[in-house]
Amino acid sequence: MTEVADRTSSSNRAASGTAASTQPAAPAPTVAVAALGELLLGKWAHIRHTARELAGRPEVHKIEGLTHTEHRRRVFGQLKYLVENNAVHRAFPASLGGSDDHGGNIAGFEELVTADPSLQIKAGVQWGLFGSAVMHLGTEEHQTTWLPGIMSLEIPGCFAMTETGHGSDVASIATTATYDEATQEFVINTPFRAAWKDYIGNAAEDGLAAVVFAQLVTRNVNHGVHAFYVQLRDPDTKEFLPGIGGEDDGVKGGLNGIDNGRLHFTDVRVPRTNLLNRYGNVSPEGEYTSPIASPGRRFFTMLGTLVQGRVSLDGAAVAASKVALTTAIRYAAERRQFNASSPTDEEVLLDYQRHQRRLFTRLATTFAASFAHEQLLEKFDDVFSGRHDTDADRQDLETLAAALKPMSTWHALDTLQECREACGGAGFLIENRFASLRADLDVYATFEGDNTVLLQLVAKRLLADYAKEFRNVDFGVLARFVAAQAADVAINRTGLRQVAQFVADTGSVQKAALALRDEEGQRTLLTDRVQSMVAEVGSALKGANKLPQHQGAALFNQHQDDLIEAAQAHAELLQWEAFTEALGKVGDPGTLRVMTWLRDLFGLSLIEKHLSWYLMNGRLSMQRGRTVGAYINRLLVKIRPHALDLVDSFGYGPEHLRAAIASGAEKERQDGARGHFRAQRASGNAPAEEKSLLA
Repeated sequence: MTEVADRTSSSNRAASGTAASTQPAAPAPTVAVAALGELLLGKWAHIRHTARELAGRPEVHKIEGLTHTEHRRRVFGQLKYLVENNAVHRAFPASLGGSDDHGGNIAGFEELVTADPSLQIKAGVQWGLFGSAVMHLGTEEHQTTWLPGIMSLEIPGCFAMTETGHGSDVASIATTATYDEATQEFVINTPFRAAWKDYIGNAAEDGLAAVVFAQLVTRNVNHGVHAFYVQLRDPDTKEFLPGIGGEDDGVKGGLNGIDNGRLHFTDVRVPRTNLLNRYGNVSPEGEYTSPIASPGRRFFTMLGTLVQGRVSLDGAAVAASKVALTTAIRYAAERRQFNASSPTDEEVLLDYQRHQRRLFTRLATTFAASFAHEQLLEKFDDVFSGRHDTDADRQDLETLAAALKPMSTWHALDTLQECREACGGAGFLIENRFASLRADLDVYATFEGDNTVLLQLVAKRLLADYAKEFRNVDFGVLARFVAAQAADVAINRTGLRQVAQFVADTGSVQKAALALRDEEGQRTLLTDRVQSMVAEVGSALKGANKLPQHQGAALFNQHQDDLIEAAQAHAELLQWEAFTEALGKVGDPGTLRVMTWLRDLFGLSLIEKHLSWYLMNGRLSMQRGRTVGAYINRLLVKIRPHALDLVDSFGYGPEHLRAAIASGAEKERQDGARGHFRAQRASGNAPAEEKSLLA
């Protein structure tokens, strides 16, 4: 790790020819690896350093090949190790032994993915979901009663929200908690099979208690989803208590160190005081009260307190992408294949354009996702620390988390698969971790909020913001907007903008490339796409809320795909803006130059990805569109000498990578092979090639 941190640049690793010139060549930029690494570590760098040291210890590493039973047993033991090393209590109240450090807690927690994703998620269930539900949905009395046992792991617990019949649609869950005034108890029931709590971490074996989400019914009125603390098992026998049953979900596609299971309840009684009642309370007489009058707003406020799951998954997915790219790029810088440009030496994989395309574009996206995650984490900390905790702040946090978590988790899965393929057969070996990490991260795309559903939430927020702009405008403003829309249609749909671009370019590919490379040019293209898509869908859905319910739903469904595309475009813009803002924090000129190339690669890759939209909607001329790919290829060449520096800045050592192909062993093999053939040629005893004799 010290060697990586102290090295300034590896730009001289790649040999390059020098054209004859009377002018002295401009010095090649270098990357200040250590400084860039600190920038990536962000506000909680000191906590990340501590967490990475812990994650590098063999005691917390995943052992491949264990049965799921053995893996579960090992991970539960590792939870105790985390407690002993004070690794999981940062977010809890200082009065109970925590640090009241919400952002630092997530920053440290997400680093556990490099040790074992099962450990990260099981720890997240215990302290990030179960413990946080008690802390954020309960009162001080609840915290004092249960948090010490939760923090010490004396009370392993579950977060019982999801049902077999309702995953993302939490508002429609069917479990009920009906208040009995005579006994001052809530009676909890899962009335049919689809209402069973499902995929619940810690439910199959370890959980002694659970925070159970159910429809609160009192005086025959349903007040919506609330949370209840429920004892599940006898702490001595580990048997379910009367009225409670369950099943083991068994072996999964990944994360088999976690004992996911199902829970069901039949007339299970809990005291009235077991209602986690920060946002809704029931008096002994059965009267319901809440500080939030609106049932809808109350529901989203309660769920919003648990947004940290999405925030932590966003960061963990970024970390997994960094690990995969570090391994794949180091291997590609050593592995040789085919002697395309030399009769004796084979080419390094990383010198092939296609290999650069595969890895460098994903490297650029990973940097963008990392900078965006840091902004999300700071927003999360602002809200949960109370510094900026208005209703608008919480809505912004919810929307930001819902936008970024899908992008980073999908990107991680794509990156792990591409890195696996880029490393050939070696990438498929479990010892190099791509296949194992991908299996464990697969479910990240659907838990803590299904990615597609989350993007729909983002789209609805974008539509709401769009509608606010014109809710209370006078006729003159609206008329000007309509006129502007008409002009926009005239320019973009009739080809006038294409003509203007073609004239400006005057047939010069260089000018077209410069326009695309320009920061404001990229921002305009990316922003315009979001605004245009939202405006188009907003216009199509205008008045939908006044239609009969089935007609409004049908109209919305007709545009659902467009909405999700707009939300994804918005999330991509957020990542690009985060990358661009981060450039302003880079002090070293060489690093800034290289990072600007990388930001441009990210921006142009997005434009290339959606090139058909830009062409069909007249945002780019055909001439300019043809230059996108060519300019990306030129950026790849510029980035190539700095690729190893860029992945070194991620700061992950061999104890985190734990991949044989990232250990330098491939270079030793290749050097041995080259030495063998060099000696053979020098001896004069090398056999002649048949094709040279024929020539």
